[in-house]
Amino acid sequence: MNDPFNQGEQPRKVLSAGEDAEGRIDAWLAAELGGEFSRNRLKALIEQGAVSLNGKPCTEPKKKVAPGDTIEIDLPEPEDPEPKGEDIPLDVLYEDKDVIVIAKPAGLVVHPGVGNWTGTLVNALIFHCGDSLSGIGGVKRPGIVHRLDKDTSGVMVAAKNDAAHRHLADQFADHGRTGPLERAYMAVVWGRPNGLKGTIDAPLGRAGGDRTKRAVKKEDSDDARHAITHYEVMERFHEKPDATSLAALIECRLETGRTHQIRVHMAHVGTPLIGDKEYAGGFKTKVNTLPEEARALVSRFPRQALHAFLLAFEHPRTGEVMEFEAPVPDDMAELIEALRA
Repeated sequence: MNDPFNQGEQPRKVLSAGEDAEGRIDAWLAAELGGEFSRNRLKALIEQGAVSLNGKPCTEPKKKVAPGDTIEIDLPEPEDPEPKGEDIPLDVLYEDKDVIVIAKPAGLVVHPGVGNWTGTLVNALIFHCGDSLSGIGGVKRPGIVHRLDKDTSGVMVAAKNDAAHRHLADQFADHGRTGPLERAYMAVVWGRPNGLKGTIDAPLGRAGGDRTKRAVKKEDSDDARHAITHYEVMERFHEKPDATSLAALIECRLETGRTHQIRVHMAHVGTPLIGDKEYAGGFKTKVNTLPEEARALVSRFPRQALHAFLLAFEHPRTGEVMEFEAPVPDDMAELIEALRA
């Protein structure tokens, strides 16, 4: 059995079709290479003349493979990425030839896009990883399998090659339902949910015509997407005799991974995140109910108080379950201490 993690290190590979070999050559290669390349990518390589069958060039992706055939494939060097590497400091928690795990600071955009073509995590990873990137889809770039909002801090993992990228992407698509993937967040919210522990099951979709903002939608809405957040209240701040509190520290665990999921879900149950400019607009005057020291800090808190403190996943090469934690960043730690006082 070929090791899909080592293919990028060999410019040419020779494969032998076994006794059960059958079907189109592009489909057979996709299966034989263990998912390192997509079928569309292999189809393109075949049409470009990068594959030979029994010593003769094969440019037809639909050509049939038979037992005993010898297939040779030229694996092109990964192209340079469109985003350029930039020397941006990274807090690296773990790194090997397949994956890199970092603690993303608040304020760092993950991927280049409109308004943020440079200065992103992708730019930083391209610079940091250098030649250890063997390519994602034939391009030397890190494989981003999940994202954090610009102003959310916490643990992230990225892949360095196609095989690792596909393995991690499958885990995140499964959301830990059948595998070891685990994601946990800390959030500081206004008030506290009615229950100290519970589940928010509310579909999410676009908020009106806004491209990025999200809202809870009816299940039969055209753009409604299933979304589930599990939460537990870890600490209550300035609790009152009626068991309500001015603020709370909660832990959230995701069963789905929608855009702004925690932020929208917590706002939906009446406890939006402190500092959230998108979803806590109606709570601006709430700051006046806090003691003076906390009032000043909360008023100037620059972002949503959300931190992805834990990430666990199965290593794509070894199968080992790996768990990483990122300490609560200084700004959130200071916020929590002020609310405790």
